[in-house]
Amino acid sequence: MLPPDIDISNEMVADAWRSFVETSRLDAIAAARIDPAVVRSWQRCIYRFNPLARLRPSPVGRNAFSSILRGQQDLITVAMPFIEDIYQFTEGSSYAIVLADGAGCILLVEGDPAAVEHAAGLGFVQGAYWSENTAGTNALGLVLLEAMPIQIVGAEHYFEFMHHTVTAAAPIHDVRGRIIGLLGMVGPVSLATSHTLGLVMSAARAIGNQLQANWYLEEANQHLSQVNTILGTITEGVIVWNQEGEIRHVNEQAAKILNINPRNVTGRPLRDVLRLPPELAAAIDEGSELHDVELNLQAFGRDVRCVVTLRPIFESGTQPDSYVALLNPIEHVRQIAQQQYGAQTGLSIEDVQADSPTMRRVVRQARTAARGVAPVLVQGEGGVGKNLLARAIHNDGPRASKPFIDINCRAIPHELMAREILGHEQDTNTRGQPSKFELADGGTLLLDQIENLTLELQAALLHVIETHHVTRLGGSAPISIDVRIIGSTTANLEDLVAQGSFMSHLYYRFGVFKFEVPPLRERVEDIPLLAERFLARQTNQGSRAMWIEDETVRFLTRYPWPGNVRELESALERAISQCRDNVIRPGDLPEMVRNGRVLTGRHPLAQPVISVDEAERDAILRAGWACNGRVTEMARLLGVSRTTLWRKMKRLSISPATFKNHNVSL
Repeated sequence: MLPPDIDISNEMVADAWRSFVETSRLDAIAAARIDPAVVRSWQRCIYRFNPLARLRPSPVGRNAFSSILRGQQDLITVAMPFIEDIYQFTEGSSYAIVLADGAGCILLVEGDPAAVEHAAGLGFVQGAYWSENTAGTNALGLVLLEAMPIQIVGAEHYFEFMHHTVTAAAPIHDVRGRIIGLLGMVGPVSLATSHTLGLVMSAARAIGNQLQANWYLEEANQHLSQVNTILGTITEGVIVWNQEGEIRHVNEQAAKILNINPRNVTGRPLRDVLRLPPELAAAIDEGSELHDVELNLQAFGRDVRCVVTLRPIFESGTQPDSYVALLNPIEHVRQIAQQQYGAQTGLSIEDVQADSPTMRRVVRQARTAARGVAPVLVQGEGGVGKNLLARAIHNDGPRASKPFIDINCRAIPHELMAREILGHEQDTNTRGQPSKFELADGGTLLLDQIENLTLELQAALLHVIETHHVTRLGGSAPISIDVRIIGSTTANLEDLVAQGSFMSHLYYRFGVFKFEVPPLRERVEDIPLLAERFLARQTNQGSRAMWIEDETVRFLTRYPWPGNVRELESALERAISQCRDNVIRPGDLPEMVRNGRVLTGRHPLAQPVISVDEAERDAILRAGWACNGRVTEMARLLGVSRTTLWRKMKRLSISPATFKNHNVSL
């Protein structure tokens, strides 16, 4: 609101005021010449106050005012320099400068001592509320109601004792537009001028602008702090530089990766700190992006291998204003890949079933190998558990918490074997791929069916074992790795060495820890324990207890198990699905296991030697299962008399009821 016309006679306003307080009415001519805000205020005050009384606002208590001051400290701090400037410009003019909060409570009164004393006599003291409700029509109170700068001159004040005073005030807004304070001036009416209100308006606006600037600065600092916190907590290293190549930010992770001090490099040219590889330098020059590119960075002469992502930032125009590089240490990338490719298992050497002397010897050798660092070679027929033993060696050694990666060399085509095992560097058509040695770094790499490696890869493997470095296909820089090699095979490597299809030097490298897992037919003592442990695992998985009859175990021990442990577990798994009442009986076993019939190649598989009584018992049991316990048919199949069969069954404790009403699996 513009200030009232100063040229209007104060006597005319006084006459209108006297007429209004006497009649509670204001004629149209006078109302048209008086500020409408003043008229509205008079009309509100006439029913509440006696205009002839000397009503002055009482200040609040000391404790309450101290609390108000603490809450308005920011406003006071920002306003003080502007109040001092106003005082300097108006010194000697008998004006007092007043600062109030958003409710009209006086916070400060500054100016010449005489002006301050005169204002105090009117009630402008710290802690007093100068709203319309407490002080009638005045500039501070009307600003709160009208939300505009206002100047009240002489008789425009509702109370008569203020008719010799001029008050001017302007609102101070926060960033959301709310009135959080008032800046006013109080002086004698004889000095009333429109410039007073202009000065108050300018200063109040400047205070509001400064408060808003402080708010925006605080918000920016909070956002910057949040960004710095986020950048400090992410696992990736972050480097930011501007268009001129000056480093603007280096987070803690990037500092660790590159072994640099962020304070020392901030503001320096990027190329003075890092020697950029050609791929990264070209992308920066072209303003293009890079995504997960494995590069060698050199920070102050130290080579660092990282996976780099480059993002140019465009704020205006077609040229990037800044760049952001995300760095992942190659070790971190390996850990992620190890989690995807690495096979972890809780199997330990103590879990390897060993009641037979031959297997106990293997367990002792494995326990010794677990404490060593040299390569390990595990030999044996298919299905004997070579890979499980290799994992047990890994889990019982110092590398147990590191990855265990299993590669079946026979399953990889020869033309792809080198690329899969040695990895390859990135080129224009394909992304880079780490070698399996890198993925197993710190842990164990099992090369199953190692005899299927090509001679070239055998030479590469020998080089890795001897130098602890691997070079990817298409690359020139050797990569340091720390991995233990375990090889497993079903072949006779000595014969392959003699034939020239396996390198002798590589074979000799496996000479420190080399042992052979015996086939299951040579360690019959382990079969009951293996069966019990397998059923225990199935019980844990299926939440139902499984049992196996002693007679069933005898059948298991008589079968030669050409497929070794793998075949035993398959037979038991099939029996679990066939059995009743969670009890595995002989009839639940596969017919091949019950009858001892073995699928072989051209050469028959050696069968275990059994006694005559065992052979008779086995023949009677097979006949019983075939004839469902009918003794006459059993005697005919066996070629003996019924009486002889009864005598033998009684001697061998075999009852025909064992075979009756049982669904035989064929």
